[in-house]
Amino acid sequence: MQWSPARDGRPTPAQDNAPGADPTLNPTLGGTEGHGPREDGASDPGVPDPGVIDRVIDEVSGWLRKRQNDDGHWVFELEADATIPSEYILLNHFLDEIDDAREQKIAVYLRRIQGAHGGWPLFHDGDFDMSASVKAYYALKLVGDHPDAPHMVRAREAILKRGGAARANVFTRYTLAMFGQVPWRACPVARVEAMLLPRWFPFHLDKVSYWSRTVMVPLFVLYSRRARAVNPRGVEVSELFVTPPEKERKYHSNPTGHWMGSLLLKVDAIARLFEPLFPVSGERKATEKALKFVEERLNGVDGLGGIYPAIANCLMVYHTLGYPKDHPHVRTARKAVDGLIVDKGDHAYVQPCLSPVWDTGLASLAMQETIAQGRGGLSDAAPAAQDSAIAGACAWLRDRQILDTVGDYAAWKPGLRPGGWAFQYNNAHYPDVDDTAVIGMLLDRARDPKNKEAIDRAAEWIAGLQSRNGGWGAFDADNEYYVLNHIPFADHGALLDPPTVDVTARCVGFLAQIGDPKYTPVIDRALAFLKSEQEPDGSWFGRWGTNYIYGTWSALAAFNAVGEDPQAPHIQAAVAWLKRRQQADGGWGEGCESYWADKRDFVKASTPTQTSWAVLGLMAAGEVDSDAVRKGIAYLSHAPREEGRWTEELYNAVGFPRIFYLKYHGYPAFFPLWALSRYRNLTRGNSRRVSWGI
Repeated sequence: MQWSPARDGRPTPAQDNAPGADPTLNPTLGGTEGHGPREDGASDPGVPDPGVIDRVIDEVSGWLRKRQNDDGHWVFELEADATIPSEYILLNHFLDEIDDAREQKIAVYLRRIQGAHGGWPLFHDGDFDMSASVKAYYALKLVGDHPDAPHMVRAREAILKRGGAARANVFTRYTLAMFGQVPWRACPVARVEAMLLPRWFPFHLDKVSYWSRTVMVPLFVLYSRRARAVNPRGVEVSELFVTPPEKERKYHSNPTGHWMGSLLLKVDAIARLFEPLFPVSGERKATEKALKFVEERLNGVDGLGGIYPAIANCLMVYHTLGYPKDHPHVRTARKAVDGLIVDKGDHAYVQPCLSPVWDTGLASLAMQETIAQGRGGLSDAAPAAQDSAIAGACAWLRDRQILDTVGDYAAWKPGLRPGGWAFQYNNAHYPDVDDTAVIGMLLDRARDPKNKEAIDRAAEWIAGLQSRNGGWGAFDADNEYYVLNHIPFADHGALLDPPTVDVTARCVGFLAQIGDPKYTPVIDRALAFLKSEQEPDGSWFGRWGTNYIYGTWSALAAFNAVGEDPQAPHIQAAVAWLKRRQQADGGWGEGCESYWADKRDFVKASTPTQTSWAVLGLMAAGEVDSDAVRKGIAYLSHAPREEGRWTEELYNAVGFPRIFYLKYHGYPAFFPLWALSRYRNLTRGNSRRVSWGI
């Protein structure tokens, strides 16, 4: 089965187990086994116990209140794979700023998450990943792990067995080139002169995603200057190559298998031949433009784009260009990188970014649901506005709305007034649609007059960023220049930010919830987009959460928000799909592997987060009294918790499908609390209909 490069990591449609299909095709799916009497004499876990539900809601909501910061916001850890912690160690050795104590703690973390296959996966208990494994091995060797140590031997054998470090992805090869481990011809041409290209040219910065933009601009400088790491200990990893790096001739591959990819590989080879002829004046002018781009978006201690790879590239650029270590930009960028470290005492890791706005929005929505008890989810009398935790969160969020800075989105939507929120504490050039829609729903639901202006500006901004096909991307409109997915640089398949179901669904939920009739045409176009994106099996793809369960919940919430008939064929198809995906223990689970077409139905185990999404989706579709919902609620009621957070090792979100995965540490608190509270409200109130846009 082939991947469609036009769908941002989404596999070509595949049929799931249809009604009546042989269940042995996926023996982990469905079924009601395991819900008989319990040997310990406790109540049947397949039947929700109102007393247990109340107790769990009280305990978790109390724990969340205690975790709220004094200024009103929440922030939880955001964990990725071995790549970012490894890159932190590599960065320190590039700059000759070695911190042995901190790096040894990160090394403990890297050793702990090494897979049974010998390498490092992209998510908990995942398959071997070449690039993560090469970086982790190199990082451990930099901190002093001997190549003959058992864990290093296992890692090296796993890497060599799969073709060696020459098979690592493009970004890893750039790192290896800067450390002198591969020749620069191992890297696709990425000249800084790209900054000077006109917009009509096939490649232009405005045509790629925000994250690509912020990572690529400093990387252009590093490539053009042939940046070289200090590497004060002279550590090298030649043992990771099957063929000596200088003799290797097969570094580059067609990222999509399309004829366009083959053509662009030839263009890359030709460009490499002409590189020595590029005038120095052009490089100098382009470098100045790149530095200006970066400096306008430094974000203080939040860093360029608020994401680790972009910030680290900035530091390496400043070093390469000879900036002194006490230069204000250097000091600020260094603080931004170090601010992403999570120190657990005996070990440490590095977050890819911080998520305070997203965490605060979701935590507050979950808390709002807990105080709507007995009202069928309706809180028109404004109890939410009177709750101190929610009021504090709303005030904190209002202060973070971006109202003055015109972001990069204006390149294609000039004249659009700012009005969004960023994911991080500060990232004014890059507000995102998903956060803005969630915060808009929160502020509207709070029923506080102080929120009105913020809601109006958010709705105006979101409506203005709708793409031509009716959907929304996360940061830009109409970011669908799919030809760019074929360039050699784009082997990660995450260069673009096209409209997606989950983000679009959130926008529909927000605009429908506020009820302003002027947005009716916007909503109608979005609904048509959502319907067109439904998979043949009834599900929807999830771009930013794992995966089809997340996308299907999102879409069902949107259709409920506009009053779609629950008996409509597309709704019933989604309901049937969710019911087929329920596990024997009453929960739902979906592996991060489902982003690969041949593992679309992959399940490791039920998880509290995905069970919550499924239950919320079913309740939005009018299934409050169904056996599936009751069993899901019972699963959440009895699943293990550590204080206010359900136990969940498996990753629950995605940065870039098949490339970069995330574990939101707050999700196993927000979403189960939300699902349990909504179930309580709907079963004890006067209405079985969910009243909100999410």
